[in-house]
Amino acid sequence: MQKEELTRDPDLTNPLVLAFLGDATYAHCVRYHLIAKGLVKPNQLHKAATRYVSAKAQANVLLTLMPTLPEEELNVVKRGRNAKSGSTAKNADIIDYRHATAFEALIGYLYLSGKEERIAEIVQQAFAIVEGE
Repeated sequence: MQKEELTRDPDLTNPLVLAFLGDATYAHCVRYHLIAKGLVKPNQLHKAATRYVSAKAQANVLLTLMPTLPEEELNVVKRGRNAKSGSTAKNADIIDYRHATAFEALIGYLYLSGKEERIAEIVQQAFAIVEGE
C-alpha cells in the first residue's frame, strides 16, 4: 500500500480535521510508548493508554504547555479550541473536551506540516506531564 501524498495546506485545513489526524497520531505515540515500557497485555495497555488520551489528560497537557508555545502553534490551538463540533463529550466536561480538541488539532497541524521533531518534543513533554501527576 502506497502512502498517499497530502497536499493540504495545514493553515487552511478545518481544525476538526486536524484534530482527527492529531488524535490518531497521538494515540499511536502513546501505544508505542506503553509497549516500549514493557506493557504487553491488552487490558493493561488499554487502561494505561486512557491515562494519556482522555480529554482531561489532554486538556491538562495543553494548559501546561500553552505558555511555552510559539505564536504559530497558539493560533492553531485557538482554532481547535473554538471549532464547533457536532458531537458532545461523553466522559468529559465541555471545557476539557475543547482543550483536548485543541491539543489534537495542534498535533495534526504539526503532522501535516511535516514537523515530526516538534511532534516528538510535544509528545515527550505530554508523557512527562501525565506521568508526573
